[in-house]
Formats: sequence, structure tokens, C-alpha cells
Amino acid sequence: MNMIWRNSISCLRLGKVPHRYQSGYHPVAPLGSRILTDPAKVFEHNMWDHMQWSKEEAAAARKKVKENSAVRVLLKEQVKYEREASKYWDTFYKIHKNKFFKDRNWLLREFPEILPVDQKPEEKARESSWDLVNTSATNCFSRMHCPTMPEEKNHYEKSSGSSEGQSKTESDFSNTGLFPGSNATFRILEVGCGAGNSVFPILNTLQNSPESFLYCCDFASGAGELIKSHSSYRAAQCFAFVHDVCDDGLPYPFPDGILDVILLVFVLSSIHPDRMQGVVNRLSKLLKPGGMLLFRDYGRYDKTQLRFKKECCLSENFYVRGDGTRAYFFTKGEVHSMFCKASLDEKQNLVDRRLQVNRKKQVKMHRVWVQGKFQKPLHQTQNSSNMVSTLLSQD
Repeated sequence: MNMIWRNSISCLRLGKVPHRYQSGYHPVAPLGSRILTDPAKVFEHNMWDHMQWSKEEAAAARKKVKENSAVRVLLKEQVKYEREASKYWDTFYKIHKNKFFKDRNWLLREFPEILPVDQKPEEKARESSWDLVNTSATNCFSRMHCPTMPEEKNHYEKSSGSSEGQSKTESDFSNTGLFPGSNATFRILEVGCGAGNSVFPILNTLQNSPESFLYCCDFASGAGELIKSHSSYRAAQCFAFVHDVCDDGLPYPFPDGILDVILLVFVLSSIHPDRMQGVVNRLSKLLKPGGMLLFRDYGRYDKTQLRFKKECCLSENFYVRGDGTRAYFFTKGEVHSMFCKASLDEKQNLVDRRLQVNRKKQVKMHRVWVQGKFQKPLHQTQNSSNMVSTLLSQD
């Protein structure tokens, strides 16, 4: 198994990225290769992959969740957390700025679909080495010149500022058909971009691919301000905007059906469960046929869920933190149901179980995440027509 994983990493570093959806076929070691074979060595590393829970550990987790879910937050308070969700996240970013979360340098390893399919091998070799993308990536990218496309330069300058600029963008799009990234041939949207912990590693990866364009949105205006003020923010290849994905009536600054990739990483869990399906349905419409939605979020019984105290539970498996932000914890079945209802085909859906270790305190903590890849059918209309024809012939 370790040999398979080493070969996969070698392919990435050599620029020989496999077929873009190959990782959806459940490889033997899709999420890591550090396997704990000797329990006596558990404190030799900070994290162990593919951990199986004992019956006792699973029972203890269920018991803990039952206990911390016994008392629910008052309905009046729940309404407040829902109504003022953007306010709580704005406060979060004002306090922590871009210092709270680490850059997601693992993205390409788990989601090679982020790369355009027609990138040249020599470009992939440079861009795939995400182990080298760290805090110094900012300086590296700022030294590279990414030319602004002449047709879009003025348009970006007008629309990359305040909410007034965003309204201008939407107006221009509806009247002229032009929009940020309209000349791009490969388009990515990151939903819930926060302070840019995915944005800037992605931009660094795509810097030699000027035909690619990255959209990023967050409903906290403070997050958008952090991204736009970053030295690596390039309007020629990126457009950051404020957007509430729960508002079905709020248009995106680009038309439906144009996105190649949507990145939905640790975002859906912060949304009220009753609104999640509507969000996924709307995002599905933004994808072009064959486009991919890449998902990663908290899994049921993750240590974060087990650590919640009583009176923090909003509803089943949905909690509020001390700062007012919220978190839901998914099962693989829930994820499958939600994305399939949005007419997306499941390419990957797995539970990533890891053991996180605090070597200094000799403490072990189970981490659980759910990761999935869902594709918009290439011939959805045609398939629907064929189904109708089949049913008619059977009659």
C-alpha cells in the first residue's frame, strides 16, 4: 500500500498527473500513508492515517454526543445565530485576520481536479509540488508577472472593490455579457474562501496558466477585504466577492453553467441543515457539464464534536461555538444523498479517519472528515430524453 502511495506522489511531483477523475475510483491510500502498525509507537508522529475505531471508542463517542446534545440552545438564541451569522464571522476575521487557519497545501494532493486538464507537463511539474507552497509562496507569486487581459483590465478595476463595484459587475454582465473571467477557458469557484488559505496556494499553482480563473466568495465582508489586500491577489486571475450562498435570489457575478470546479471545503458545516440542500442545488447549476464539485468537511464524531459542552447544541449534530460560529458533523450517507439530489454523480465519497497526537501531553484525539467528489453529468439532457423514450417504449 505504501508503494502505491509513493508512486502516486512521484507522479504528482514529476508532473504526470493521472486522469483528472482517477482519484474518484477509491485508490488504496487516497488520504495518506502513515499507518500505525505498532501501538507502542503511537507518539512518534503527530498524525496517523486510516485509523479504525475499536467498539469501545465508537461507543464512547456516541455516548459523549448523546450527553452534549441533551440540552438544546433556546429557540430565540438559535434564530439570533442564524440571522447574525455573517456578523459572527466578520468578527472572527477581524480578530484573527489570516493567522488562524494554515494554508491548505494538501489541496492538490487530494483534489488534482483543480488543475486544468490541458496544462503542459512541464508546468504541472512546477505547480504540483505543493510541499513547497508555504508562507513563502506569497513572495514567490508576487515576483511573477501575470499580465492582465486587455479586454478585461478596466472591467476588473471597476468591479473588484466594494459592494457597489459588485453591483456594477452584475449590471455589466446582464447588459453586455461580459463578466470577470469571461475570457478564461478554465474556471474555479471557492465557496467560503475565508482569509485565502486556499485562494493563494491555488493562485500560486495556476500562475503559469493564464487561461485559468479563480472566483472566491464569502458572506463575511471582512474575509473579502483580507483577500483583496493581500500582496498576492491578482485581479487578472482572481475575483473575490461577498456572497451569501443561502440567498437563492442573489445572483453570482457570472452566468450559470460555466464553472469547471467548485471547491466546498469546511463551509457547508457552518450552514443551517435546513438550508444545505438548497445551497448544493444552486451550486450544481453553476457547473458546466462534466464539471466537478469537490467537498471536504467535518465527519460525525470528530473530536471537535465530542469537545462541545452541554447547551451548545442547536439541533441534532449541529452546534454553536463560543464565538457564535456554527458547525455541523456529516455522515457519508448524508453527503451522498445531498449531492445526488442535486443531480450530481458521485465519483468519490469516503470517511477520512485519523489519529491526532499531542506528543508533549501524551494525548490521542480522533479526527473524522468526509471527502467527496461529485460530477455534473456530461449528457444530462440526453440521458433524460433516453429515459423518457425507454419508458414510452415499455408502455
